[in-house]
Amino acid sequence: MAPAPPPAASFSPAEVQRRLAAGACWVRRGASLYDLTGFVRHHPGGEQLLRARAGQDISADLDGPPHRHSDNARRWLEQYYVGELRVDPQVGPTVPSLPCKSLSHPGLSCRYSVPIIWVPLVLYLSWSYYRTLSQDNIRLFASFTTDYSVAVPKSMFAGLFVLGMLFWTLVEYLIHRFLFHMKPPSDSHYLIMLHFVMHGQHHKAPFDGSRLVFPPVPASLVIAFFYVFLRLILPEAVAGIIFAGGLLGYVLYDMTHYYLHFGSPHKGSYLYNMKAHHVKHHFEYQKSGFGISTKLWDYFFHTLIPEESHPKMQ
Repeated sequence: MAPAPPPAASFSPAEVQRRLAAGACWVRRGASLYDLTGFVRHHPGGEQLLRARAGQDISADLDGPPHRHSDNARRWLEQYYVGELRVDPQVGPTVPSLPCKSLSHPGLSCRYSVPIIWVPLVLYLSWSYYRTLSQDNIRLFASFTTDYSVAVPKSMFAGLFVLGMLFWTLVEYLIHRFLFHMKPPSDSHYLIMLHFVMHGQHHKAPFDGSRLVFPPVPASLVIAFFYVFLRLILPEAVAGIIFAGGLLGYVLYDMTHYYLHFGSPHKGSYLYNMKAHHVKHHFEYQKSGFGISTKLWDYFFHTLIPEESHPKMQ
């Protein structure tokens, strides 16, 4: 006969209050206590929401609004279980709430490497190809026909640059949907391992700060491929400007992705809505919601995550 599991630890309201006063972030679900001190910076809804609920019962918050937490999120909560609250029958399970302290961001050096490496290249390419566009007679389609070629004046620089940023958002969507979320054959161990390394590990450990931005070396290979591709189909200056805009789009994408996991945007802001969108992708809708920096292509390809409806509060 297997031995009985040890009884759960119990804490009085005064003991919980002391921990809150010391900076811990404990919450309860009924009489069950959870220590979320190490999770506040990881909370998909932003750290302020948890810090404001330190010492409180979060049962109603799990059911929403603004949204109902998924079964995965509820299972995730259980790993922070620390014990039970000893209830005074005359008082009830009440613990004074205190704000918990903020923790530092993980993975700062990794995410800062993205703008440090690529933004100087964006600036150099932009300046170099703007000068080329200003000095040379650049024409589109000149390699196919001289009668119908189109001149590209320097006034088109901004439009080409923005076109490159827009082009990146499409690339971002396609890579996320068809490469990162591909279903490798069940008999291909190498593809299964490659898929897990590329993106499966990120879904398994979404709060691992070291896996939120693309490492510079593999990123260089992908970036070089797109530069060569654009150079093959477009004049050098036009290709370079579009490429520079796309490269800036990639930098903004990587920084946005990191912020959606660890940032705390203001409620109602664009990034707040994108964070909610990305959280749902991770925990409930892995087959939709592929846009990171924008929902544009989710709208276009009908992969938008459905909006949740909540009954009106009486």
